[in-house]
Amino acid sequence: MNNLGRKRVETVLAIASYAIGSATASVTPTPGGEIPKQVILTSADILMYTTIWKIYFAQDLSNKELIQILTDLGIVTLTATGTAYLVSKVTTAMLKEITNWIGPLGWGVTAAIAGSISGLFGATWALYCDYLYVQKKQTI
Repeated sequence: MNNLGRKRVETVLAIASYAIGSATASVTPTPGGEIPKQVILTSADILMYTTIWKIYFAQDLSNKELIQILTDLGIVTLTATGTAYLVSKVTTAMLKEITNWIGPLGWGVTAAIAGSISGLFGATWALYCDYLYVQKKQTI
């Protein structure tokens, strides 16, 4: 397997790990405490983004650099992505509050949604990193 192939496999495994972690953390019922849990899950998502960056470019990515990269993509993209991310987190928190009353069936639904959202955002970031990596290799 070539270097790019290894990076892609590592990235898929990292995204799957973080998505499963988000789903597992989301399934725990915490009536009235969903917003703080979403803050923790958001921190885990940022860690996922920096891990994916490190897989592709073998360098650590600080939060400042992450924001700079997103800004370089364009303020419209940054605003749209940030808004979509916040809406998804708030929606997940509200859904979790409602499903806490339903019991285990509702918890499973929330876990699936939270894991899917983390996986989707991780895959989007991975595609961007893959694109940058391929472009960088072509110019060398």
